[in-house]
Amino acid sequence: MIRLGVIGYGRRIHGVINNSLRSIDPDLRVTAVVDPDKEGVRQRMDPRDRDATFYRDVSTLLRQGSIDALAIGTRCNLHTRYAMAVAQSDLPLFLEKPVAINLRQAAALEKTYANARCPVVVSFPLRVSPLCELARQYVEDGAVGKPVHIAATNYVPYGTGYWEAPYRDFAITGGLFLQKATHDLDYLMYLMGEPIVRIAAMATRGQVFGGQKKERYCSQCDEQHTCLESPKNRKRNGTSGSHVDHLCVFSKKCGNASDGTLNEDCSSALLEFASGAHGVYTQVFYARRDAGRRGAIISGYDGTVDFDWFRGDLRRIRHHAPFSATESASGTASHFGGDLELARDFIDLIQGRIRTSRTPIATGIQSAYACLAARESAQKNRYISVRQVDY
Repeated sequence: MIRLGVIGYGRRIHGVINNSLRSIDPDLRVTAVVDPDKEGVRQRMDPRDRDATFYRDVSTLLRQGSIDALAIGTRCNLHTRYAMAVAQSDLPLFLEKPVAINLRQAAALEKTYANARCPVVVSFPLRVSPLCELARQYVEDGAVGKPVHIAATNYVPYGTGYWEAPYRDFAITGGLFLQKATHDLDYLMYLMGEPIVRIAAMATRGQVFGGQKKERYCSQCDEQHTCLESPKNRKRNGTSGSHVDHLCVFSKKCGNASDGTLNEDCSSALLEFASGAHGVYTQVFYARRDAGRRGAIISGYDGTVDFDWFRGDLRRIRHHAPFSATESASGTASHFGGDLELARDFIDLIQGRIRTSRTPIATGIQSAYACLAARESAQKNRYISVRQVDY
């Protein structure tokens, strides 16, 4: 039996444990927890885990917990602190993204893990999803020749969640480049086989969400019968987002566009890679229903590889021969199958079958550096060089 300790037992880590880790190892148990909301965690837990011991802090858990591995699922602004606190243990660690929300945190994390004993699986399921792995295989096999350009889009059909609590809180999340694009910039670097070295970005805020309305729940609002974002109308129109009573997404409490603390309706980045190749990335958060798209087009002189997770296929076009081909993906697993792949890596680390995961700590830090550069570029309206991880 694997004995797992959890620091910050939120909904995401609960889903990873029950839907992914237990799919690989049904005997895994949560036996130790650090979380101030003891009663809330008990209610959320699977019945098999409800006899877990709660500890007041991480150091006590590490001394007394008798665990085989750790998972960190706290709010985003705390990921760095707790990852640093366990760095010198030899326990495999599952670390939620983003691994840091500012440059100070990211640099401290890089320094701490330069000589750390703790093997890490960063929660980057897109990189290891079967469709992305297939695209990488095509690129490595020469389907495009030398990659010269990559274009990626992320039209998010559930984006309203970023204007409902708690993701609207910039001090906790660090903004949507870190919340959402950290996945995407990571898999783009993976596909291109090289880091992003320079970024120019822009963000559009306050054109759709946010505003000057009072902070209140839909049930308290006189416009609930006509507002497209009320639970009643979301259900009627078949749109995504919360179908229960929620905070107003047009409230002034969503943040301030002038100081950058309001999440962006959409944002884009121009990316320069180490070889001189370049790419573009765009994320849009007001898309709905069938407008959802997430994927990339990689091209070189010899050909183009185009894949999309929502569409569920990959297309390979030969530029100099009259052939094109499409491969279709099957399955509907979480994060397009990537969460199960991360779970396999984590279980394999715990049981000693591998020594390094496919998403080690350096990938999380490098993506954070790229996202922080994008955020700074959008704020300062200029190119920003991306800091590079030194290992």
